[in-house]
Amino acid sequence: MKKFITTIKNIFAIDDLRVRILNTIGFIAIFRLGSFVVLPGINPDNLDANTSGLFGLLDTFLGGAFSNASIFALGIMPYISASIVLQLLTIAVPYFQKMQKEGESGRKKINQITRVLTIIITLAQAVGFVATIPAEAIVINTTLFTIISMIVLSAGTIFCMWLGERITDKGIGNGISMLIMIGIVSRFPGAIAAEFLSKQLNGALVFLFELAVLFFVVMSVVMLTQAVRRIPVQYAKQVGGSSLYNGQRQFIPLKVNAAGVMPIIFAQSLMFLPAMIAGMWADTSETANYIGSTFSDFTSWQYNLVFGLLILVFTYFYTAISVDPNRIAEDLKRSGGFVPGVKPGRATSEYIDTILTKITLPGALFLALVAIFPAIAMLLGVTREFAHFFGGTSLIIMVGVVLDTLQQIESHLLMRHYDGMMKSGKLRGRSENIAMVS
Repeated sequence: MKKFITTIKNIFAIDDLRVRILNTIGFIAIFRLGSFVVLPGINPDNLDANTSGLFGLLDTFLGGAFSNASIFALGIMPYISASIVLQLLTIAVPYFQKMQKEGESGRKKINQITRVLTIIITLAQAVGFVATIPAEAIVINTTLFTIISMIVLSAGTIFCMWLGERITDKGIGNGISMLIMIGIVSRFPGAIAAEFLSKQLNGALVFLFELAVLFFVVMSVVMLTQAVRRIPVQYAKQVGGSSLYNGQRQFIPLKVNAAGVMPIIFAQSLMFLPAMIAGMWADTSETANYIGSTFSDFTSWQYNLVFGLLILVFTYFYTAISVDPNRIAEDLKRSGGFVPGVKPGRATSEYIDTILTKITLPGALFLALVAIFPAIAMLLGVTREFAHFFGGTSLIIMVGVVLDTLQQIESHLLMRHYDGMMKSGKLRGRSENIAMVS
């Protein structure tokens, strides 16, 4: 406890770090306040707060802004969608590949295109969002309300993007991810209170057991996020003037879960299609009605089987496009490094690819298990709101953002010769000898 208090004092003793933390808190407070400002033309007393399926997932990410019909009802989700589209285009379209290789100017062009695409997506999603609002909650002309809502929601999304950029520049960590995490965390107190009340006094032991399981699930996700397979790299001896420098021994860290949360996001997006398509023929076909009802229930074994398989496929796909063994091998060869016992060049590339394939399988299986664990928790009697924190996209995003924030604070402390955040050792990746292969 004394070590923790000392670390907190050290954090606030650094002027730059203290200002960044206070700026982050201020921007987050503005974001949360905006989540309760209702769109003009709505009577909030007549809103239906019950959300499910895709709407429930969005509402979780946005901290209740969606169900509140607030000016931040779409939040930064359109920006996330636009970023994913641009990321895929830079892989598949040569024009965007060339733009990405142009350095800072290319990144500025991609960012500008992303912003324009964000506005287009926001306008389209605003129309769909207005359709979900109950008619009795709208107190003005429907057409006028739709036009006003499209403008206000677009402005709200742009403002959220601005807040995210300000947190990145003036605060701590990735601002966009921080806003998503805050939206998710804001639902946790209500979820845990609802779970406690549902168990009542005779279920206190069950509630404590659920908290213990949640703790171990979170620790498992931390292990999944931090786990790496280290490939040793040896650098040849170098001559500098009249001196001979011995070769350095470093390593290449290959993450077990190199794809991060993206496979779950892609799979989750596709899992809404069967129910949507089947709903078009639900009145005329019993098979379509069965498919629609089955894939609308995320606790059904059919849903979770397909969901898990999609995550496995997308994990391999996203790992393949985000980690390029050929580029790593070329960078090593160019810098005079080699893997002991492996020839430089193509043999090194094949060796890295083989290891990457082996470690991706357990990572993908564990990621699929984490994704379907909320459904398992619901089947075991956990309330829907609390079950969302037992895994899935929400938990992985929270763990990733928290670890990244801690690493940023750790770097500020170490630069000023303070002890790190951890009592023994430092956060992984901050002080270990890592080969530069980017």
